[in-house]
Amino acid sequence: MKKSALIYCRVSTTKDTQETSLERQEEELLKFAFEQSYSVEEIFSDQHSGYEMDREGLLEMLNCIKTGKFDAVFIQDETRLGRGHARIALLHVMKKYGVEVYTLSDRGPIALNDMDDMVLEILAIVEEYQRKIHNAKIKRGMKRAVENGYKPEKNLKGKGNPEGRERLDLPIEQIVSLKENGLTFHEIAVTLQGFGYQASKATVHRRYKEFESLKQG
Repeated sequence: MKKSALIYCRVSTTKDTQETSLERQEEELLKFAFEQSYSVEEIFSDQHSGYEMDREGLLEMLNCIKTGKFDAVFIQDETRLGRGHARIALLHVMKKYGVEVYTLSDRGPIALNDMDDMVLEILAIVEEYQRKIHNAKIKRGMKRAVENGYKPEKNLKGKGNPEGRERLDLPIEQIVSLKENGLTFHEIAVTLQGFGYQASKATVHRRYKEFESLKQG
């Protein structure tokens, strides 16, 4: 069974003469992907500078990578993906989602230099520690909430209260209670996230202010 792949083509200007270059890239990459035993699912292209991230074709491809299961992306050379910081950022995204990058110029997986490898490794380490820090904040917030009498199982359907709220409905009473017990809006948000709610600091703050307005009215 062939593995699935995406193709990304890019030229730097919108001149009509560049259309031929895009078509040539597409043809060459389709042939290259076939030679590497990949099945091409989608083809994306842009006529835009490689230093910019706001490229329609690129953003559509990244959305596919995040929502689907693709094994590789085929490009003409590493500069087609991006230049400068944009290139490193995009290579990091590919690595994060387990997508192999193939370049026609390398005739196989992209050949990175030692500096690129080091930067990508550092980015992966930083991201992992950010995840650990975020999880630690959630754990701390949950512990403080439970110590202050918060019982989330009584506020969710299927968790002891069939008349309870749906998981996405933020519990305003608990937000108020946690706030009165000294937690910051950020701590309340990560605490609720730990209990399965989709809560951001801004949303928690807004709900709390709405409650305060209604109380004063």
